[in-house]
Formats: sequence, structure tokens, C-alpha cells
Amino acid sequence: MNLTQIRERFEDYIRRFNAKDMTAFEEYIATDMKMMNGTLEFEGVQGMKEHYDKIWKSFDEILTVKRFVADEHHIAIEMWAHFIALNDDANTLFGAVKAGETFDFQGLIFYDLEKGKFFQIKVAYNRFIFTNQHGEQTNLGIPH
Repeated sequence: MNLTQIRERFEDYIRRFNAKDMTAFEEYIATDMKMMNGTLEFEGVQGMKEHYDKIWKSFDEILTVKRFVADEHHIAIEMWAHFIALNDDANTLFGAVKAGETFDFQGLIFYDLEKGKFFQIKVAYNRFIFTNQHGEQTNLGIPH
């Protein structure tokens, strides 16, 4: 696969991720994938589905790629993940939230590729900002 194809496939993955399309995990994630996201670790397609099913029940999430770097075996992105609470919920991954509150993650994601699929994903955050219903922001440090 050449770099143009890698980029096009990745852009398709991000479009489908932002659309909450769980079938993207089946197409782009290796069955034995390992993901490390702070202290959260999970494996495979099923692990991705279970993780994002929890998040997407409580939040609209939009991942924006700010910078993309790749070769035939790796992808690295600088990203911004914007979460909007869908409703009042006392039990989310981020704790209790009220509808409309937001969380913004800025950081890096590294993907290792094998046969065109992600077999290892590592997420590193530089900034995690909470914005309440009044527009007041709080830097929360590392989320998990």
C-alpha cells in the first residue's frame, strides 16, 4: 500500500469514527489489536466496540486530525477530540456530566500497521479541558 492509499484509508476511518460507525473497527482494527489510552487498555475489535459504545452513549465525539505523518508501517497524528455531553449522566468515563458540557483532548495518537490494519494504538494527551454550562474552563490534566 502506498502513502496516498494509507492516507485515504485513514481519512475514511476518521470519517466513519466521527459518524459512530462501529463497522469501521471491523475493517480497520486487527483482531488482536492492543490499545493504550492513559491507564485504559483494551484489545481487539470487541474491545474497541465496548469502549466506544460506552462513550458514544453519553457523548457526541468528533476527532479532528491536525497533523498526519505516516510510512507503510506507522501513522502518527496530532489530534483534537471534542466531546459534548448528550444528557445529564452521573456515570460516564469522565465522571458526572450535564447536557452540553464539553471536554477537549489535544494530543497524539500512534498507530502501528500490519497488513493495512491497526494492530497497536497508543494515545498521549497534552491537554484535557472541561467546559461547564456557563463557559468556564478547567484544565483537568491527564484524564485517566
